[in-house]
Amino acid sequence: MTETTTIARDRLRDKLTESMNAAILARTARDVHVPRVPGKALAVVGVRRGGKTSFLHRRMAEHIAAGRSRESQLLLELEDERLAGLTAADVGWIVEEHARRYPHVRPGDGGGAGTSHSRLCLYLDEVQVVPQWETLVHRLLAVGDVEIFVSGSSAKLLSREVATSLRGRAMEVLVHPFSFREVLRHAGTEPDRPWVQLATADRAALDHALQRYLAVGGFPEAQRADAIDRADLLTGYVDTMVLRDVIERHGVSNVRALRWLQRHLLATPAGNVSVNKLYDDLRSQGVGVGKDTVHAYVGHLEDAFLLRSITMHSSSERQRMSNPRKVYPVDPGLITIYERAGRTHRGRALETVVLLELERRRYAVDWYRTSEGWEVDFFATRADTTPLLVQVCLDSAADATWEREVRALASAAAAQPDADAVLVTLDPTPPQRELPAGLQWMPAARWLLEP
Repeated sequence: MTETTTIARDRLRDKLTESMNAAILARTARDVHVPRVPGKALAVVGVRRGGKTSFLHRRMAEHIAAGRSRESQLLLELEDERLAGLTAADVGWIVEEHARRYPHVRPGDGGGAGTSHSRLCLYLDEVQVVPQWETLVHRLLAVGDVEIFVSGSSAKLLSREVATSLRGRAMEVLVHPFSFREVLRHAGTEPDRPWVQLATADRAALDHALQRYLAVGGFPEAQRADAIDRADLLTGYVDTMVLRDVIERHGVSNVRALRWLQRHLLATPAGNVSVNKLYDDLRSQGVGVGKDTVHAYVGHLEDAFLLRSITMHSSSERQRMSNPRKVYPVDPGLITIYERAGRTHRGRALETVVLLELERRRYAVDWYRTSEGWEVDFFATRADTTPLLVQVCLDSAADATWEREVRALASAAAAQPDADAVLVTLDPTPPQRELPAGLQWMPAARWLLEP
């Protein structure tokens, strides 16, 4: 063993000791679905600063609370300047050294009694800094009884590419910024009873909290920041995502066009977006850019999790692709910092929140157009449950709102009789008119808090 290797091994031993002695920090519990499929690594994906690393810490704490030994939980935060030049073999050596220190905890112990207590759970955070890390994960999975979480986010490896890099040996764990319920939990105000059992004052407090959530959003670090600091914080997030995950990652040369698209799409949530319209708008601003480039840039922003987009529901793939998409930010807090006209966009912010909640609940989501040409915000499907038609609006008191929103929902419900159709309003006051048969109403706070 060379002197250089000895020094490196000493640093790796220090890293292992540090990892095993690190305090288990209290983290807000997340309502995140974790697949249970044997033989698969779990790739934690999502937007930068959305809570992926905190989720790993929380998962480790939950395992320990459930009776797993502390020694069985090995979390390696790999983006560490002391480990510059770290290789997959080095990380493999740490795992082997861990097994030597704690012989009762090792991969492949089999299925005997006590296995769940001693089964190794390995968390690799910022895994992209390790070249050929995939080979190590494949080898550990082949050994057998080991649970592996991997996460990463950089210009070298986008969050979503963590899963694809493992070529079918990983399943995604999607971590968005805090949901409305998680924001309440983070603040210690999550209701402990179902909505129907809450007092009027408690419901009013939740409605007020929802108004704040639409403006502040769910990024963890934004929760206790004042308005000015929050705007700077979120702007910094977006600038980092665009610079590192798009410009550096894809070698973008037309930065002016990309930045215009970023600002425009974040400032106009839930808008119908077509490449032709964006291309024409850019040209009118004097920005020279090709249509294919516009299409690619929008895709890059979505791959970085900055944007979410949905297509029109249709059995025809050609129709889905030829109709405009609707584009939403990954968090409602991003809307106000890019809106320059002074509009609050509360209705569009609520629509964004509902879409993100449907994604958290693992629905596949489209928007819906009726045969009359009327639009319903969301048509959501999932393999194990009834489809959903969801129409979102601020209130239903105005005649024009009632005619537009309710008639579209009623028409869509008639065309999709197997779907549950619900009108979700920010106004907690029940509609003053009777809804057509088959439709139900729910205040937004209740819909967001109930499955």
